Amino acid sequence: MKKTLKPYIYLLLLVGTLASSCEKFLTIDSPTGVTDELWWKTETDAYNALASAYVGIPGGSSGRNIMYYAGLSDEAVHRGDFKGDYDSFTRGLATSRWGVSASIWQDDYICIRRANRFLENVDKVFMDAALRERMKLEARALRAYYHLELLMLFGDIPLLTKSLTPEENVQQRTPADEVYNYIVAELTECANLLPATYVNADRWRMSSGVCWSLLSRMGLFKKDYALVKTASKKVIDSKVYKLWVNTNNRAASYSELFSYAGELNDERILFKENGCANAWTTFAPFGIGGETYLSPTNTVVNNYETKQGRTIQELGRDSMLIYQRQPNHNNNRDPRLAASLFVPGESFQGQYRLDPFYNPSDRIGETKSTATGFWIKKYVDARDRQSKSGTLDFMVIRYAEILLNYAEAMIESAEWNSPDAVSAINEVRNRVGMPSVNTGIYNSQQKMRELIRRERQAELAFEGGRYFDIRRWQIDNSVMNVEVYGATNPTTGEVVRVQTRKYDPAREGLWPIPETELIANPNMTQNSNY
Repeated sequence: MKKTLKPYIYLLLLVGTLASSCEKFLTIDSPTGVTDELWWKTETDAYNALASAYVGIPGGSSGRNIMYYAGLSDEAVHRGDFKGDYDSFTRGLATSRWGVSASIWQDDYICIRRANRFLENVDKVFMDAALRERMKLEARALRAYYHLELLMLFGDIPLLTKSLTPEENVQQRTPADEVYNYIVAELTECANLLPATYVNADRWRMSSGVCWSLLSRMGLFKKDYALVKTASKKVIDSKVYKLWVNTNNRAASYSELFSYAGELNDERILFKENGCANAWTTFAPFGIGGETYLSPTNTVVNNYETKQGRTIQELGRDSMLIYQRQPNHNNNRDPRLAASLFVPGESFQGQYRLDPFYNPSDRIGETKSTATGFWIKKYVDARDRQSKSGTLDFMVIRYAEILLNYAEAMIESAEWNSPDAVSAINEVRNRVGMPSVNTGIYNSQQKMRELIRRERQAELAFEGGRYFDIRRWQIDNSVMNVEVYGATNPTTGEVVRVQTRKYDPAREGLWPIPETELIANPNMTQNSNY
């Protein structure tokens, strides 16, 4: 049965909103605006204050919309500015007034301040000492996480380890390497001291595994492969997490991960409760009562191998054209394709045939319809169809990512033929019935690099990581400065041309510092070419 948020979290949704003004989030004196003397008294006060720092953990289709990051990459196209103007970024039009960067910047620093305020005041509270120390570690881990997110998006950022008065709101940007070292030190100490697990009702809290997983992700982004291997191995060896497998219906294991059927699984490491509550009105086809604002490109569709482990590009032109017209021809593609996307001609619950070319309800480019002829299926559960909303959690980090991080770090460390690297990839592939790595073909660092990059997109499509992957692989210029295409009309053989993108790594490689911050802080500087 789906769990519910604790009453104090409902309170926070009323009084702890992130929609504070820029000035307010830097200087507010307590989580609810009351004086410190009245606030920091009871254990409940401490719980509520810490919960306010958790608010910034991103959701997928609601809240912070991390899945929308797919629209900043070659995976998807975003439409619907009222959900955030992601599309302008891919056309080289984002400025210091870009609302997405302003929102993330403000939200993260609100939560950093809340974590700092908690750490500065929680010792005043009468409560169990051991619980207080654990909660301090949670606050430190949260503070490190928000700095991590800002660093990966903006580069140099102010490093804030205490709350600021209005007079102190003139902080300069701290060099990225210094911020990185701080994050590594904080998360490492928290990882060594936080619990490995919680009771299920508290599984959303920062744990040892969450901290090691964040270090794994951060190390990969910075190409610190020694850190990635160490942190990933800590998660793997902990035996706390495992890939979700439905023992009664193994073929459904992957698809169930993103539905109510498999929601309470041991694969999720860091997740946002109700983080995909409105997936139905974000991704689902209009013809079945949904709304579509993020549409997959043919790049991600063409990435999936056949069930024999061959890419469609390896099959020859005639076969490739067949798969482009019918992406899941003869049900012979990697099962993750059918679990991740709706494609033209697919039947929804055996009742409705999706046709983006000739059905007016689903026609490409229509309001609330697909922009490409494909739809995201992850987190779209038929149970939400009637109400058009639900309670699905969003997995910010799951165990499959850690296995792939570990394998990639081994490959990039010239250990590409390590049995451990191959085993980690095989574990992910075998879960969906894909064949093990053919080491006769993947017999060099370059070939294994091709495989791991293809595997990451197949396994983690639309979950928010592709944007960071193409930047750290330094392929963003080549995959973003292109024409974007969608589905192939099975009748005419014509491929849908969606848009022309414009991208400059020297500019779009980092997000713009918000104009409001530049105006408020005379010591703040802008990223290049904005």
